[in-house]
Amino acid sequence: MARFELKLPKMGESVAEATITNWLKEVGDKIEADEAVLEIATDKVDSEVPSEVSGILVEQLFGKDDLVQVGQTIAIIETEGGAAPAPETSSVEETAVPEAAAEIEKTIEAVKETVTTAEDFSGSEKFFSPLVKNIAKEENISLNELENMAGSGKDGRVTKEDILKYIEDRKSGVAATPQAIEAPKPIVEAPKAVQTPEPVVQKSQQAVPVSVNGGDEIVEMDRMRKLISGYMTASVQTSAHVQSFIEVDVTNIVKWRDKVKTAFEKREGEKLTFTPIMMEAVAKALKDFPGMNISVDGDYIIKKKNINLGMAAALPNGNLIVPVIKNADQLNLVGMAKAVNDLGNRAKAGKLKPDDTQGGTYTVTNVGTFGSVFGTPIINQPQVGILALGAIRKVPAVIETPEGDFIGIRQKMFLSHSYDHRVVDGALGGSFVKRVAEYLEAFDVDRDF
Repeated sequence: MARFELKLPKMGESVAEATITNWLKEVGDKIEADEAVLEIATDKVDSEVPSEVSGILVEQLFGKDDLVQVGQTIAIIETEGGAAPAPETSSVEETAVPEAAAEIEKTIEAVKETVTTAEDFSGSEKFFSPLVKNIAKEENISLNELENMAGSGKDGRVTKEDILKYIEDRKSGVAATPQAIEAPKPIVEAPKAVQTPEPVVQKSQQAVPVSVNGGDEIVEMDRMRKLISGYMTASVQTSAHVQSFIEVDVTNIVKWRDKVKTAFEKREGEKLTFTPIMMEAVAKALKDFPGMNISVDGDYIIKKKNINLGMAAALPNGNLIVPVIKNADQLNLVGMAKAVNDLGNRAKAGKLKPDDTQGGTYTVTNVGTFGSVFGTPIINQPQVGILALGAIRKVPAVIETPEGDFIGIRQKMFLSHSYDHRVVDGALGGSFVKRVAEYLEAFDVDRDF
């Protein structure tokens, strides 16, 4: 018999860790090669980890909800002789196997201890980002320490840099212990400062029992909804959101699509929706205004070379996901339609890969799908802008002609542009969305697809 280490595989160039959401196999279960052993989740995508070999699952080194780094061993599978690589000599094997087993036992105990003692920060009334909470758990920082930590973010929010500095100071003996932090509180003169952590704990405990009547039901948020909640709150606290709105006449686009959509589907095997046409215009406008194709990292602005368009999509369970069209400015309309349909279909089927949601530089969301005329979308950090597409409607409009003005029925929609006022002024934010509108209104009705 031989022991095979099942490691967390590399899931994308920018994915370094994942959370175990479910074990599909238990200790003692038989596993076939390429059979899924467990389910994992990154920030955006859920996926399965298959086994590379056949054998028996003998050890699980991590539990449900544990955070695992790429390359870490997550399970041990016992295989038939010769199925897994063996040491070069028997003498080495005789000494190495017991040592390896002992190390594995130590690892299991350490993991169990970590799992049982991991702090739960959900009871705090303060907001902490998922990254800060993960670092706190890994460094065994208590809730009391985290709540008393000085934050340099907006409204005193603790940032990644704050907690890393605290950890460094604590290791060097500079940081105060929780007892040292609590001790001065009773002698502070200001009444508010005299409050101790106890009332806060009692308040959170009292908030747990919720009064429900009749058919009321309490349902815990699923993992993705919790992540989305954290991202949206963090984005609003990070960026100075401001919006610009513009109405666009898309009559020519509607007529052109009605004329060619059947032939397009017959030739390309793809349905032609309005989304790829809108994405094409956005990509062109981003080339004209590269100041919108940036991201912010602290006090630094990162100018993005590639134009990667995020496409916000609603999942069947009501959650949102943002797959990314890479190098969107290099695609023609056919290529854009294929990319939009492929990502949209795989998002609905839960088949997106981690790389499919990484690297976005600007995001577009179609609120018109649900009948909304316009919206005020929240920026997808660390990007600086997001465009909402409103519903296309028939409306009466003034039509200007050389012979005079008259009232006619036109197909119109609103574009809602949210942008980060820290780095994007109104001139740039308004000019960008105006350029998108100009590209849409100047659509060539005689163009081929």
